[in-house]
Amino acid sequence: QVQLVESGGGSVQAGGSLRLSCAVSGYTYRLTCMGWFRQAPGQEREKVAAIYTNGGSTYYTGYLEGRFTIPQDTAKNFLYLQMNRLTPEDTAMYYCAADGVAAGGVSCYQHFTRADFGYWGQGTQVTVSS
Repeated sequence: QVQLVESGGGSVQAGGSLRLSCAVSGYTYRLTCMGWFRQAPGQEREKVAAIYTNGGSTYYTGYLEGRFTIPQDTAKNFLYLQMNRLTPEDTAMYYCAADGVAAGGVSCYQHFTRADFGYWGQGTQVTVSS
Protein backbone atom coordinates (compact mmCIF):
# COMPACT_ATOMS: atom_id res chain seq x y z
CA GLN A 1 0.00 0.00 0.00
CA VAL A 2 1.28 3.45 -0.92
CA GLN A 3 0.12 6.73 0.58
CA LEU A 4 0.92 10.24 -0.55
CA VAL A 5 0.08 13.16 1.72
CA GLU A 6 0.55 16.74 0.57
CA SER A 7 1.06 19.71 2.85
CA GLY A 8 2.28 23.28 2.71
CA GLY A 9 -0.59 24.86 0.86
CA GLY A 10 -2.29 27.99 2.06
CA SER A 11 -3.13 31.56 1.19
CA VAL A 12 -0.48 33.95 -0.04
CA GLN A 13 -0.37 37.31 -1.75
CA ALA A 14 0.73 37.67 -5.33
CA GLY A 15 4.51 37.73 -5.57
CA GLY A 16 4.91 35.45 -2.58
CA SER A 17 6.32 31.95 -2.32
CA LEU A 18 5.21 28.59 -1.01
CA ARG A 19 6.93 25.25 -0.62
CA LEU A 20 4.72 22.22 -0.94
CA SER A 21 5.65 18.86 0.55
CA CYS A 22 4.51 15.37 -0.28
CA ALA A 23 5.20 12.57 2.20
CA VAL A 24 5.31 9.14 0.62
CA SER A 25 4.86 6.05 2.76
CA GLY A 26 4.28 2.37 2.31
CA TYR A 27 5.71 0.20 -0.45
CA THR A 28 7.85 2.95 -1.92
CA TYR A 29 11.07 1.40 -3.13
CA ARG A 30 9.99 1.23 -6.79
CA LEU A 31 8.49 4.74 -6.93
CA THR A 32 11.20 6.47 -8.93
CA CYS A 33 8.98 8.92 -10.82
CA MET A 34 7.21 11.58 -8.81
CA GLY A 35 5.29 14.59 -9.98
CA TRP A 36 3.11 17.57 -9.17
CA PHE A 37 -0.16 18.45 -10.84
CA ARG A 38 -2.76 21.10 -10.18
CA GLN A 39 -6.40 21.66 -10.87
CA ALA A 40 -8.28 24.92 -10.65
CA PRO A 41 -12.07 25.00 -10.27
CA GLY A 42 -13.79 24.26 -13.57
CA GLN A 43 -10.54 23.39 -15.30
CA GLU A 44 -8.78 20.20 -16.24
CA ARG A 45 -5.89 18.84 -14.24
CA GLU A 46 -2.63 20.42 -15.40
CA LYS A 47 0.84 18.99 -15.13
CA VAL A 48 3.33 21.11 -13.20
CA ALA A 49 6.62 19.25 -12.70
CA ALA A 50 8.13 15.80 -12.22
CA ILE A 51 11.38 14.20 -11.20
CA TYR A 52 12.93 10.87 -12.04
CA THR A 53 14.72 10.11 -8.78
CA ASN A 54 16.97 7.50 -10.38
CA GLY A 55 19.25 10.07 -11.97
CA GLY A 56 17.59 13.34 -11.05
CA SER A 57 16.06 14.33 -14.39
CA THR A 58 13.34 16.92 -13.97
CA TYR A 59 10.49 17.92 -16.25
CA TYR A 60 8.41 21.08 -16.16
CA THR A 61 5.47 22.57 -17.95
CA GLY A 62 7.26 25.18 -20.03
CA TYR A 63 5.69 28.38 -18.79
CA LEU A 64 6.09 27.38 -15.13
CA GLU A 65 9.76 26.55 -15.35
CA GLY A 66 11.80 29.19 -13.65
CA ARG A 67 9.16 29.96 -11.06
CA PHE A 68 8.44 26.40 -9.94
CA THR A 69 11.22 24.02 -8.96
CA ILE A 70 11.52 20.50 -7.63
CA PRO A 71 14.55 20.71 -5.32
CA GLN A 72 17.11 18.02 -6.06
CA ASP A 73 18.18 17.63 -2.45
CA THR A 74 14.98 15.99 -1.36
CA ALA A 75 14.73 13.88 1.75
CA LYS A 76 14.06 10.21 1.29
CA ASN A 77 10.36 9.55 0.70
CA PHE A 78 9.56 13.23 0.36
CA LEU A 79 8.80 15.31 -2.69
CA TYR A 80 8.83 19.09 -2.64
CA LEU A 81 7.70 21.86 -4.94
CA GLN A 82 9.16 25.33 -4.49
CA MET A 83 6.85 27.96 -5.97
CA ASN A 84 8.03 31.54 -6.35
CA ARG A 85 6.52 34.77 -7.68
CA LEU A 86 3.04 33.34 -7.34
CA THR A 87 0.15 34.89 -9.22
CA PRO A 88 -3.64 34.52 -8.80
CA GLU A 89 -3.55 32.21 -11.83
CA ASP A 90 -1.61 29.73 -9.71
CA THR A 91 -4.62 29.26 -7.44
CA ALA A 92 -5.53 25.58 -7.53
CA MET A 93 -5.55 22.30 -5.69
CA TYR A 94 -2.07 20.82 -5.97
CA TYR A 95 -1.58 17.06 -6.10
CA CYS A 96 1.49 14.89 -5.91
CA ALA A 97 1.71 11.62 -7.77
CA ALA A 98 4.11 8.69 -7.93
CA ASP A 99 4.85 5.62 -9.99
CA GLY A 100 7.65 3.31 -10.99
CA VAL A 101 9.74 3.19 -14.14
CA ALA A 102 10.50 -0.28 -15.48
CA ALA A 103 13.07 -1.03 -18.16
CA GLY A 104 11.30 -1.04 -21.50
CA GLY A 105 8.14 0.36 -19.96
CA VAL A 106 6.66 3.81 -19.52
CA SER A 107 9.34 6.43 -18.90
CA CYS A 108 9.05 9.09 -16.23
CA TYR A 109 8.62 11.71 -18.93
CA GLN A 110 5.74 9.73 -20.37
CA HIS A 111 4.17 9.37 -16.93
CA PHE A 112 4.38 13.15 -16.62
CA THR A 113 3.15 14.17 -20.06
CA ARG A 114 0.28 11.68 -19.93
CA ALA A 115 -0.56 12.44 -16.28
CA ASP A 116 -0.45 8.68 -15.93
CA PHE A 117 0.54 7.85 -12.36
CA GLY A 118 -0.62 4.95 -10.27
CA TYR A 119 -0.65 6.77 -6.95
CA TRP A 120 -2.09 10.17 -6.09
CA GLY A 121 -2.45 12.26 -2.98
CA GLN A 122 -5.57 14.06 -1.83
CA GLY A 123 -4.23 17.50 -2.64
CA THR A 124 -3.36 20.72 -0.86
CA GLN A 125 -5.06 24.02 -1.69
CA VAL A 126 -3.05 27.01 -2.82
CA THR A 127 -4.80 30.36 -3.00
CA VAL A 128 -3.05 33.44 -4.32
CA SER A 129 -4.69 36.82 -3.83
CA SER A 130 -3.95 39.94 -5.83
